[in-house]
Amino acid sequence: MFLPDSATLVNFLKNRDRLGPADSLNLVTASQGLLGRHIGKLVGCALDFRPARRPYYRLTRRALRFSTVGVVLRNAVRSLWAEPRAPHPPTRVWRDWVLVAVLVLTALLEGLLREQVEWRPVALVLAVALAWTLLWRRTHPLAVVAVTFGAVVALDIAVLVAGAEPVGLDTMIFVVLLPYSLVRWGAGREIGIGLVFISTAIVLGLVVDFTGIVEAVIGGMFLLFPAPLGASVRYWTSARNRERDQVKLREREQLARELHDSVAHHVSAIAIRAQAGRVVAASHPGAAMDALEVIEGEASRTLAELRIMVGALRTGGEPDRAPQRGVADIERLASLAGEKPRVEVELSGDLEDLRPAVEAAIYRLAQESITNAIRHARHASRIDVQVAGDDGCVRLTVRDDGDFSPFDAGSSTGYGLVGMTERATLLGGTLEAGPSPDRGWTVTAVLPRGGTRT
Repeated sequence: MFLPDSATLVNFLKNRDRLGPADSLNLVTASQGLLGRHIGKLVGCALDFRPARRPYYRLTRRALRFSTVGVVLRNAVRSLWAEPRAPHPPTRVWRDWVLVAVLVLTALLEGLLREQVEWRPVALVLAVALAWTLLWRRTHPLAVVAVTFGAVVALDIAVLVAGAEPVGLDTMIFVVLLPYSLVRWGAGREIGIGLVFISTAIVLGLVVDFTGIVEAVIGGMFLLFPAPLGASVRYWTSARNRERDQVKLREREQLARELHDSVAHHVSAIAIRAQAGRVVAASHPGAAMDALEVIEGEASRTLAELRIMVGALRTGGEPDRAPQRGVADIERLASLAGEKPRVEVELSGDLEDLRPAVEAAIYRLAQESITNAIRHARHASRIDVQVAGDDGCVRLTVRDDGDFSPFDAGSSTGYGLVGMTERATLLGGTLEAGPSPDRGWTVTAVLPRGGTRT
């Protein structure tokens, strides 16, 4: 058996933390009897090394688990800190002015008529002044929170220093709106800083007026509850906006495909006419001039179609090789809809020489409107589709006689209206949808004949 010397064991003791359990066990087994030299004599000593009952890699696994949790938390905090503001915060509307007027009037009445109000002038001025900050709670959430809760903190500190009773009016309950506005509209950094102001105000408020654990917990929850509510509304709105953007993107893609087919047709005609002009240029100059005129017309139409297609997104996928639908195909929708409700189609006016993109859009809008009426118009017996053309535009009107059934904005019908509006807007037109004055639902779309913005 190999018997290591003392230097080997000393080296092992210095580096035992870097050895595996198997290495440690082998070395300990081999060194049960150690032969060393002491003044020319062999000296034997017994070393009792026992392997650990709990291997070191269990501790390493636990440390790694805590390290992973720390990384996840750190990334979550960084993500929250970098969160931008919610887009398009609503400006001040008449409801905000009414709210502020009611609060100011209530604060004046309470401050003047209520008995036993500590520091009455200070409490009255503070409530009236801070009520006006609600007008900016959406556009400047952090500033409003800092001013309002900073004033509350300063007042609590003054009360503690003076040893007075709690100061404030019941009208100050409006501060519960500020945590909601902060989380709903503020950026990540603003939310973090604002919550520090709110938490400080809660703690000082409990120090000034502590009435018990239960009341303190309920009061803190009541003041902070609007914060998670604002976060949930913010998340729901963001998800809904993403879905709306996806609907618009799909509609743009479909429009780009249809315009691509039209442009390809015009370019093919230009190429054919150019080749024919080259063949007959020497023998028939007049025919070559005619070919140039046709090329000029086709090129103008192509440029018009390209102007419409700019900005529309076209992704990959198998192209639709079916003929492009137009105004003449709307009458076929009546036969496809079934017997009930009955679909009546009326075409009137000048509907010739429409741009292919406009014809396809009119057909798609009519198809979507009829589908929505069949699905959602209760007790409908008739759907009227009218397409009228004049010198400047084409008007589509789809009306049913069913009972009005309101639908949620997140439903398929709601997103269908989003896509229809997007298609009409891309072609320079407008679309309006809503309940009819007497009964049913009406969709009206107006598109320019050229399919361009005016």
